[in-house]
Amino acid sequence: MKDDFISWPYNQRKNLIRAGFYEKAAFPNVVGCIDGTHIRITGPSIDEPAFVNRKGFHSINVQAICDHEGRFTNISARWLGAAHDSHVFRTSAIGQHLENGYQRIGQGVLLGDSGYPCRQFLIRMKPDKACRIIIACGILHNIAIMRNEPEVAEEQLIDNQPQMPPYNGPQDGKGIRDHFATTFFA
Repeated sequence: MKDDFISWPYNQRKNLIRAGFYEKAAFPNVVGCIDGTHIRITGPSIDEPAFVNRKGFHSINVQAICDHEGRFTNISARWLGAAHDSHVFRTSAIGQHLENGYQRIGQGVLLGDSGYPCRQFLIRMKPDKACRIIIACGILHNIAIMRNEPEVAEEQLIDNQPQMPPYNGPQDGKGIRDHFATTFFA
């Protein structure tokens, strides 16, 4: 049932997510926020040390990507607690999909903290700012639910975020991040 309820967005849904992130946080071209979390488990009898995470307890390292409404669009739950977030991302299906299929900035970017490598499709944020954005999105999500706000149909959503100007510099994470910063936050 995972694919019925958790799926990577394409086309119109991706445009809706970009517009939603821009409306909530004024951050353009974002198609998701990514982070890892450690789910505590009982220490297994086989390969026990590999399940001990950096915080000293046994866990599974779970990677999740959420959209602007806090809905999961991707989850990878298969790594031992000792695995680093960057390794989990690099070996995940979504990490490989983006690494092999990302062609231009217009496809959108993920926001992640410093546990992830800076790539053309994955822009790092300082953890405190990422946390504030995540909390703000959660607050807005809960307010909308409490007020029984109707869901906006995709065809009603106006994509009012600025167009991403062409970028002809180095096609790496630092170049793309600096392009964002100088274009929208200077």
